[in-house]
Amino acid sequence: MALLPAMVLFSCENPIATVREFSREDTLADVTARDMVYTRSDSGIIQMTLSAPKMNRYTLTDAAIEFPEGFEAFFYDSLHVVTSSIKANYGISYEKTKLLMAKNTVEVENFQTLEKLNSETLFWDQMKHIIYTRAPVKITSPDKVIFGDSLVASEGFDRRVIYNVRATIEVDEEEAP
Repeated sequence: MALLPAMVLFSCENPIATVREFSREDTLADVTARDMVYTRSDSGIIQMTLSAPKMNRYTLTDAAIEFPEGFEAFFYDSLHVVTSSIKANYGISYEKTKLLMAKNTVEVENFQTLEKLNSETLFWDQMKHIIYTRAPVKITSPDKVIFGDSLVASEGFDRRVIYNVRATIEVDEEEAP
């Protein structure tokens, strides 16, 4: 009989990491949405739309909106013409600072200049309307390809500074496919 309580006591042993996991603040999302679309407008004029297959919103410690399956944002001019886009396979936006971190195959495209930026990480400061990265970048335009170590640009990707340009490759239009 004395052996039975001892067996029960020792069979319920949990690793300390499991106990800590149960005792810490809840890490589940407060809100989860599928196939969501967000629109930002000013005075009735749409400035930006953001769509994502999945969105998680957290409000406990650092209020944030996470896009674990990626996102795509489109920017519009005053005539509602799409001027540029940002897309990535993962994103998280911190509500207090209005800073979005995009990572895993990030692509920014300017539809007016036909330029495309590729990087693995990109930050979008929505208050300053700029994008930046310290990761290597590749910028492709109709006539050249530029490689750099980092970048700061307007969110529309029409003005930019590329740091430590490593290569500029001119593309001959006659040889291009």
